[in-house]
Amino acid sequence: LNPWDVMLCVSGTAIACENALVVAIICYSPALRTPMFVLVGSLATADLLAGLGLILNFVFQYVIRSETVSLLTVGFLVASFAASVSSLLAITVDRYLSLYNALTYYSERTVLCVHTMLAGAWGVSLCLGLLPVLGWNCLHDRTVCSVVRPLTKSNVTLLSASFFLIFLIMLHLYIEICKIVCRHAHQIALQQHFLTASHYVATKKGVSTLAIILGTFGASWLPFAIYCVVGDPDYPSVYTYATLLPATYNSMINPIIYAYRNQEIQRSMWVLFCGCFQAKVSFRSRSPSDV
Repeated sequence: LNPWDVMLCVSGTAIACENALVVAIICYSPALRTPMFVLVGSLATADLLAGLGLILNFVFQYVIRSETVSLLTVGFLVASFAASVSSLLAITVDRYLSLYNALTYYSERTVLCVHTMLAGAWGVSLCLGLLPVLGWNCLHDRTVCSVVRPLTKSNVTLLSASFFLIFLIMLHLYIEICKIVCRHAHQIALQQHFLTASHYVATKKGVSTLAIILGTFGASWLPFAIYCVVGDPDYPSVYTYATLLPATYNSMINPIIYAYRNQEIQRSMWVLFCGCFQAKVSFRSRSPSDV
């Protein structure tokens, strides 16, 4: 029994439990139907599937040994993690639009834009997951295997290039968000003729939060994406496990960053578990642009 596989299974179990709660809360609460929560629900669903994929991969690896099952589980994991990363990009785009087009954000066009982004994200993710199943694998030619068997080198290169592109787009959008936030703070300061301490603290907190979000995403996925490009299948498998395990932690952290910190979800969680809502507990509803 490989201890790395056990850790991946434990990680998958934690991911599935965390994100299943988020999905249940969003489905349970009719109030959580805004574009922002639709995107958070998409992210939680993708991470939930990724967690289930890690569990199934462990079960089938040690219980049912089959090349077909191996391809299906790997394809399922690729599609799930691709949908998770794509949903993160969609959330970033939504946050940018909520600041850049604040006056027209709450409109039917925004809802259409969100649904279009999600349809495209899940469609592309599904295609990426089907590639190994449809024949892009190294089961019959070990020379083209990558560090992630049974994926080929060209397959993981495509996945890594897609991740790098998404990461650069998110980096650019978050830099633009920081500029907008700082510009808004400066405009408020000009209207009030001085920059108050609260404005400075709020701006600094917003920028710091954006840095944490992007830093967490990059720290989780960059090592694995880089190793997929530069690694060789002859290298010890421990290198693959050591970079893949932190990547799964991103799906474990996502619910904390994007869901559990939100006041509306906290209130819905209170209602879901306690069956009632105490009015004396105050909650502040966050706007989509809150970071």
